Amino acid sequence: MMPVMTIDEVHAFLETDFPQIHTDGRVFSVTAIEPGRIAMQLDPSDRHLRPGGTISGPTLFTLADVAAYVVVLSHIGPVALAVTTSLTINFLRLPQPKMLTCTCRILKLGKRLAVIEASIYQDDPEEMVAHATATYSIPPR
Repeated sequence: MMPVMTIDEVHAFLETDFPQIHTDGRVFSVTAIEPGRIAMQLDPSDRHLRPGGTISGPTLFTLADVAAYVVVLSHIGPVALAVTTSLTINFLRLPQPKMLTCTCRILKLGKRLAVIEASIYQDDPEEMVAHATATYSIPPR
């Protein structure tokens, strides 16, 4: 399973076809694209915090969803209408108000559906703050 888009191509696509992810500034960035995998970071601001000073669940969910979208796009090409059909997330630890990394791995990439696993961590990949699985629907070409 080889990627068909580079990091720069993914960033350009998101800029033109999905600019709303930058509504609160440029907090998302793709840091790696490899066969069957990507890594994406989110640099949180005060907007991403919940009472108590930890990063909010909706922020973690959004990171998992956007990263899953990116891993699918990077392997099928710029298909704007690939959509989430399901996403299940488990919150494992309280994330501190600092950089988050989400690694996504394609478990299955078919003609119509893609199944992705997402792991979100801060400093240590073995200390996940959240884990998600997502299914994306791929429109017919």
